Amino acid sequence: MKKIALVTGGAGFIGSHLVELLIEKNFKVIVLDNLSNSDNSNIQKFISKKKIIFLKKDILDDKINLKKYKLDYVFHLAALGSIVPSIDNPIKYIKNNFNGTLNLLEKLRKIKIKKIVYAASSSCYGIAKTPTKENDLISPEYPYAFSKWIAEEAIRHWSKLFNIPFMSIRIFNAYGPRFQTKGAYGSVMGVFLKQKLSKKPLTVVGDGNQSRDYVHAKDVANAFYLAAISNKKNEIFNLGSGKPIKINEIIKLIKPTKIEKIPNRPGEPYKTHANIDKIKKILNWQPKITFNDGFNNLLLNINEWKSAPLWDKKKISKATKNWFKYLR
Repeated sequence: MKKIALVTGGAGFIGSHLVELLIEKNFKVIVLDNLSNSDNSNIQKFISKKKIIFLKKDILDDKINLKKYKLDYVFHLAALGSIVPSIDNPIKYIKNNFNGTLNLLEKLRKIKIKKIVYAASSSCYGIAKTPTKENDLISPEYPYAFSKWIAEEAIRHWSKLFNIPFMSIRIFNAYGPRFQTKGAYGSVMGVFLKQKLSKKPLTVVGDGNQSRDYVHAKDVANAFYLAAISNKKNEIFNLGSGKPIKINEIIKLIKPTKIEKIPNRPGEPYKTHANIDKIKKILNWQPKITFNDGFNNLLLNINEWKSAPLWDKKKISKATKNWFKYLR
């Protein structure tokens, strides 16, 4: 008999890769997504072939009926996910990411599931020592990070009180096909790819020697799958490649004709680096896609960013005004 999984945010960047993997693993998949910061085209082929059940609903909708689906697993990825607008509108982020999680948890405690797997964020660590371990200090710097962390805390509490088994995966810097191409100023990789496509200067923060622990979306999806089927429960994992990449290394791969420097941003870590010993040991997970292979594939498919917003020095300065105003 097929296992039944709900994927909230399943039309999004990571969610759609997870949906694809679960279908390959012969799961029956229900996707819940309001498409506010995702794209229906990511899963349209599955909808058309009736491979999934698609619910265009908001995670805050208290009328969602999950009981009828007899769920085995829930993968909770639905969230607002950009840093800059979370500073401009923190209450919106708390309502969506925290209250939305509470709404889901209240529904899950009334039905029996095997496990919920939560897409947490490494941003909960703030300016962390590296390599960062799961038991390192929690110190979120901005509302997005705070909202994701308190949602994780809610899941831990509901698990303890109402016996809902969980796994929480703190994702470091995910990248890959279907990377979000619309909306607010965000990840440097998406910004660079659009600038490259448009033959515009790359906007480089500071000296470009900052490094990020990039992990491919397909590897992320596999980690979520392994967390679900594992006989372990109630664990928190860091998820990265364990091999940080400098921004200047990305610039070399892109080969721009020109770059423009923009100021370093307060509250932004100079380096992210996940200690992934725990997830490797407990889930037997390993990253399979090297950064060079993954990024070169993005360059080959750079037209995916054709409809993405084009950011320049002036637009970035305007978008990050409150970042510099409030963060120290």
